[in-house]
Amino acid sequence: MVGLIDTHAHIYAEEFDADLDEVLSNAQLMGVSKILLPNIDENSMEKMLDICKKKKAPVCVPMIGLHPCSVTTEYKKQLESIFSFQDQAKYCAVGEIGMDLYWDKSTQGIQTEAFVWQVEKAIEMSLPIAIHSRNATAEIIDLLQPYKGKIAGVFHCFGDDLETAMKVKELGFLMGIGGVLTFKNSGLDKVVTDLDLADLILETDSPYLAPTPHRGKRNEPSYTALVAKRLAEIKGISEDEVASITSENAMQLFAV
Repeated sequence: MVGLIDTHAHIYAEEFDADLDEVLSNAQLMGVSKILLPNIDENSMEKMLDICKKKKAPVCVPMIGLHPCSVTTEYKKQLESIFSFQDQAKYCAVGEIGMDLYWDKSTQGIQTEAFVWQVEKAIEMSLPIAIHSRNATAEIIDLLQPYKGKIAGVFHCFGDDLETAMKVKELGFLMGIGGVLTFKNSGLDKVVTDLDLADLILETDSPYLAPTPHRGKRNEPSYTALVAKRLAEIKGISEDEVASITSENAMQLFAV
């Protein structure tokens, strides 16, 4: 199989402290050649960068950004702290950024401000963005309209309907497809049926959202292969073709 790319994995999370080397070996055995690491907050930067500096396979590539669930009223100081690392690595994206209105809508204002600031920072850095959009996809699409044609990126963990997918595509953004695709009754399989592979990239969101048959357990980058397998079944094509097209999409978007 052509090398798979897991475009979204938090392998610096404490869930991997005991067996990260084994996790990376498993990923390599399952054909994963690259793992892209989105950042969460000012406290995760150093650990994430340390992992990316190690010469191991698969190759790990960092992103830089502030997750919407980590945004506080002190977000300007948070962003200053995070982007003080701007020159310490070659980043593939500004991420994970966006909005999350599932847990707490009272922070929508500061989430919006932090998101827009980071979108403009990404344009300044000539980088794409990796978007978290839980219960906020419509809001984010509206916020991105003034930047259409100026920036590209991915709506990570895409799980919305076909109409929304078409709006994402019209913006020039890709959709990240992960373990939810394998969940019974998720409905994502029906949406993906009508999407072009040119608009999709693969991800795990490790350690979260493990695909069937590991649902409910820790997710890991090796399971990218299970997502590719399910996508191949839905599309009626080979896993090699899924790997080839989605990895090429990822390489073009993230320059990895």
